[in-house]
Amino acid sequence: MATNSTADQILAVLEEDAQASYAEIARRAGVSKPTVRKYVRKLEDDGVIVGYSADVDPKKLSGRSIALVGIDVESERYIDATRELAETESVESLFSSSGDHMLMAEVRAESGDGVGRIIKEEILSIPGVTAAHPCFLQERLK
Repeated sequence: MATNSTADQILAVLEEDAQASYAEIARRAGVSKPTVRKYVRKLEDDGVIVGYSADVDPKKLSGRSIALVGIDVESERYIDATRELAETESVESLFSSSGDHMLMAEVRAESGDGVGRIIKEEILSIPGVTAAHPCFLQERLK
C-alpha cells in the first residue's frame, strides 16, 4: 500500500468494510483518526463516496428476488429515459454500460414475477426504452 495515496488507502478499507469505524480505518490505512475524518468528509463532498450500503446474498433473502436488468434506449431519448429510470422507485441502482446494453439497473421485488411486473409496467413504459433483459442473481460467491 505504500504507493497508494492516503485517500486510496482509506477507500480500500471502506470498500472492504463500509461499516469500519474511523479508528479501524486509521489503523488499517496507517493514518490518524482525524486524518480519516478529514479525508472521508472530503471524499463525500467531492462525490467520490456516494453512499454506504450493505452487500446482500440474494439466496438468503426470503421471498425476495434481485435482478440486474440490461436496458436498451433509443439514443435520441437517452437523457430523458435515463432521468426517468433514475427516479423510478423500483430501480435500486442504475449504471451506464459499455457492454451489451446501454444501461444496467438493479431491481428487487418479492419474486421473479414481481421483477417481471416492474419491467413490464414501469421500465418498458418509459418513452425511449426499447428492451429490458433481466438476469436474476442466485448466490453471492464473493
